[in-house]
Amino acid sequence: MPTEHARGDRADVKPRTGPAEEQAAAPHGSLVDAHVGRYSARAKDMAASEIRALFAVAARPEIVSLAGGMPYVTALPLDAVGDMAGQLVAQRGAAALQYGPAQGDPALREGICEVMALEGIRAHPDEVVVTAGSQQALDLITRIFADPGDVVLAEAPSYVGALGTFASYQAQVVHVPMDDHGLVPEALGESLARLRGQGRRVKFLYTVPSFHNPAGVTLSAPRRAEVLGICQRAGLLVIEDNPYGLLGFDTEPLRALRADDAHGVVYLGSFSKTIAAGLRVGWALAPAGIRDKLVLAAEAAVLCNSSLTQLMVGEYLAGQPWREQIKVFRELYRERRDAMLDTLGAVMPEGCRWTRPGGGFYVWLRLPPGLNSKSMLPRAISSRVAYVPGTGFYADGGGAEYLRLSYCFPGPARIREGIRRLAEVIGAEAEIRATFGPSRAAGGGAGPADLTGPAGGPASQ
Repeated sequence: MPTEHARGDRADVKPRTGPAEEQAAAPHGSLVDAHVGRYSARAKDMAASEIRALFAVAARPEIVSLAGGMPYVTALPLDAVGDMAGQLVAQRGAAALQYGPAQGDPALREGICEVMALEGIRAHPDEVVVTAGSQQALDLITRIFADPGDVVLAEAPSYVGALGTFASYQAQVVHVPMDDHGLVPEALGESLARLRGQGRRVKFLYTVPSFHNPAGVTLSAPRRAEVLGICQRAGLLVIEDNPYGLLGFDTEPLRALRADDAHGVVYLGSFSKTIAAGLRVGWALAPAGIRDKLVLAAEAAVLCNSSLTQLMVGEYLAGQPWREQIKVFRELYRERRDAMLDTLGAVMPEGCRWTRPGGGFYVWLRLPPGLNSKSMLPRAISSRVAYVPGTGFYADGGGAEYLRLSYCFPGPARIREGIRRLAEVIGAEAEIRATFGPSRAAGGGAGPADLTGPAGGPASQ
């Protein structure tokens, strides 16, 4: 409802106003937000993600949250980290509490290159731009490449934070199908040919190749070569988002895409999953031209990121056994993944399918035909279990027949109880569907095609 403006004492007398005053007095607000008419076109499309909207409810202690991907930071040697932070401020406080270079602390950038070497990447510190988590790196990349209406290719499903970033810059996301071996190269080639035949500008491919969020699958080594080849022939930039690459349970880290293409791949990394999310330290590894634009964009956004947290991470890499700590995280998350997969196999109703992740944080579950994960969520919350509906991972609102389960934060016993509660919810929803028919919103959205199951069935590798 437009706001009412003050009038003079006499209804038939209208005060004289100039053009500027008339513009300022024009109705623009509502009872909810007095500034609703002033926002930019891109701001009007902003919306809360499916995950953030769940946080307040899922944080209640009686609810088993299988929703958020929060790392289990309690596994860190907190006493040692606390001592390290205290010594840092005492000995280097003048630098830690001061502005720093927009590209990031030089010593930290050297440490980042050492971390990336575990995935076969040979890089120079000058190629690294430190950011506030890889999320800021993704925002900066999109800012410098995407104009409104440009196309970004992304897996189906795709990371919800990336979809929000692309939408904020008014880029159009076109999803490319996946299966249990990751992005399907043939589908990527077909999508590129179709879009270019339509005269549409495709700016880059966004991919999470290792232990995908939300699907949990990993792009196989042969497909990595195929995807790179397709993008190289098409002159298409690849954005490789790899926060989980060091958290494999059964194998050494796979060779990164960036390791085989230093000019056509921008690599995004983060310490959120291997050290602590609250430090908000990530990075982009980019060719020189892109790096320079990223530094300028970072300066415009924040001047510089936190010197304190950068120096903390640098001290951690230099003085703590961080490789051993990653092994601790891997074993901890492996145990929790096993608890989830074992319980899924034991209690899930007929018709459910799920991925079998080899690392990372997530299982992607497909519901029996006709069920809708979004409309089922209130029943799940009432039954004291939370998950993320699949619709949050599709730009077109599809994916209602899927949901994401996270095993990184709750302990194994809590995970088992949460899965048991979820199985009861799905069973009850299936009974309602059998009686009254499927939900109108069910269906839509492509997901990994060869999911594990049915319960107790063979695992898809």
